[in-house]
Amino acid sequence: MQKFFERLRAAFFFIVILAALALCCIDLMKIQIVNGAEYLEKAKTTRMASQVITSPRGEIIDRSGNEIVSNKTGFNVIIEKAFFPSDNKEINRIICGIAKILDKDGVEWIDSLPITMEQPYEYLEAQDSSIVKLRKNISVQPYATAADCIEAMYKIYEIDESYSEREKRIIAGVRYEMILRSFSLSNRYTFAEDIPMDTVVKLKEAAYSFDGMDIVEEAVRVYEAGDVAPHLIGTVGAISAEEYEELKDSGYALNDVIGKSGIEKAMESELRGTKGTRTLELVNGVVTSDLVTEEACPGNTVKLTLDIDYQRDVQEILENHILWLNNQTSTNKKGENADAGAVVVLDVKNGALLAAATYPTYDLNDYLTDYASVVNGENSPLTNRATNGLYRPGSTFKTVTATAALNEGYLTSKSTITCNHKYTYWDDYKPECTGWHGTINVVTAIEKSCNIFFYEVGRLMGPDLIARYANMYGLGTDTYLETGGSKGVIATPQSMADRGLEWNAGLVVQEAIGQSETAVTPLQMAVQACTIANKGVRYQPHLVDSVYNYTQDRLISKTPATTVQVIPDNSGETFDLVIQGMKKAAAFAPYSYPAKKDYYTDYLLTSLPKETAIKTGTPQMTTKEDTGSAFIGFYPADEPEIAFSGFIEHGEYSKFIIKQIIDAYYNKNYVPAKPVIVPPEDILSGKTPPAETTAVSE
Repeated sequence: MQKFFERLRAAFFFIVILAALALCCIDLMKIQIVNGAEYLEKAKTTRMASQVITSPRGEIIDRSGNEIVSNKTGFNVIIEKAFFPSDNKEINRIICGIAKILDKDGVEWIDSLPITMEQPYEYLEAQDSSIVKLRKNISVQPYATAADCIEAMYKIYEIDESYSEREKRIIAGVRYEMILRSFSLSNRYTFAEDIPMDTVVKLKEAAYSFDGMDIVEEAVRVYEAGDVAPHLIGTVGAISAEEYEELKDSGYALNDVIGKSGIEKAMESELRGTKGTRTLELVNGVVTSDLVTEEACPGNTVKLTLDIDYQRDVQEILENHILWLNNQTSTNKKGENADAGAVVVLDVKNGALLAAATYPTYDLNDYLTDYASVVNGENSPLTNRATNGLYRPGSTFKTVTATAALNEGYLTSKSTITCNHKYTYWDDYKPECTGWHGTINVVTAIEKSCNIFFYEVGRLMGPDLIARYANMYGLGTDTYLETGGSKGVIATPQSMADRGLEWNAGLVVQEAIGQSETAVTPLQMAVQACTIANKGVRYQPHLVDSVYNYTQDRLISKTPATTVQVIPDNSGETFDLVIQGMKKAAAFAPYSYPAKKDYYTDYLLTSLPKETAIKTGTPQMTTKEDTGSAFIGFYPADEPEIAFSGFIEHGEYSKFIIKQIIDAYYNKNYVPAKPVIVPPEDILSGKTPPAETTAVSE
């Protein structure tokens, strides 16, 4: 009986086990057969990734709508992480293969590794911060040499001996650049930009062996008028690590292009545009879907106040004058060592910058293709002398001193001071004048540029009052031009002390005539002239006229005329008297002027249809004998439209170019005449009679 129950129990357990197995088989059938496709989909690894679509930068145009900077469609070599291998050896093979094709066609690729391309490896000059960052990124000692860094990268990236030394250096540079640019699924890597069509064809033919590589058409910056105010237009470039840290919260990525200088930098927020988004779906590492989920929006178009043709005319006028000075044939020549200068022209009605010429200058296209030649050019062509050049204003400053004296009651229209060539207030210091002017009033003092008159007025007022009026005119202050500029300084006891210089009582008379340690920019001098023309109303100078959308069919913003200072006319005749003196200075032509056969056949301002108002100066540069030549003014004198200033370093006769500046503004077809340069050997041989030029004083 007991055996029966044991067999029964065993049979029961056997049946239970069979039932359980049957149930498992049924569930397995349901998983594998009935719902097999569903569970297979669940077993797959699905991942979504997004990529940024770059937007074209906005264009830069002149006041008439002519393109200064535009975009063209260029071909860029990129690498997509989603299609790129993860094996180091395969990565190195692809990089080397792409580089070989580019190298053979003479096409450069992006490589910012601060180490030379050839052995013996050395760090590049002026790359200290990049070198420190490199050592940190590849985990080498702070004192590691360039060769140490290269060897470390060979190990990190598994760059083996099958490659030549140059190939290994190329691979290392690109691999390191990928790290700097945060190469990832969401951030593609740009290998080379704007490559020629022949190279595009070769790369596409070899694309089957370069997984992840693609050729994309993207907007490339084109400098249509690279010679037009290059200092003000500026350039773009790859975002630096420092810039990225500052701008990453504004949507910038490590592979972005950003404005580096000039308007490209100042108007970055308008020009950059809005990026788009591309969404990728990857299943088990394979891209199954690629959609543009947000379109990129191009940047806005920035319209400048400059006119391409007028800017070029003013640039040529300035250059021609310096060329003429260098090649004078007169026995009485002056300023033959002139080597640089600047001219600025403003719209009197609103402070718009109409022209800003600097000599020497350069072409943005040369800057981009042959940077070394531009940066090493004679007399620092990269310096923007119009906005950053600091000069003593010389006698142009006497208009400031006159304004202060008239406004504060130190002078009236009837006040006179006697000039007997020497200033005799002090026994041990007797500065001189350029002439013997006798007893004169303020109008004649401005006309004749009498030092003695302004020495006395300056001494009576004191340095701080003069400086206050200079600042009201915009001298020694920030002009707030969009592209920036030097502030300069007005000589006072405090400003001298701030620079560790000693002040003495006699310096006030030098301050009064624009000498001493006063230093201002040509732009500030033009603002000064513009303020006189507006009888005390000082406008903020501006370079941006307006902003439009990319297609220029919708106005986004317009720069208004902004008044930043109003100098009151306390006397009721202050500005009228200053302008009278400037009008007389424009008509003043002592001695003779260049003969008809000379370059300057017609420089006299009295030949213009209307009166001009000017003030010139011959400020010291380094020594009493080494002087520059300066001017400020506006035209027409009674109903002003343009104000201008200029400075010629180590030069003379800057007054001669004023008429040309005015003529070029009113004549759109104006063509600046080129001076006839007589070779020295022809002069000596008598083949060509020299053109006599008689000196014309200030």
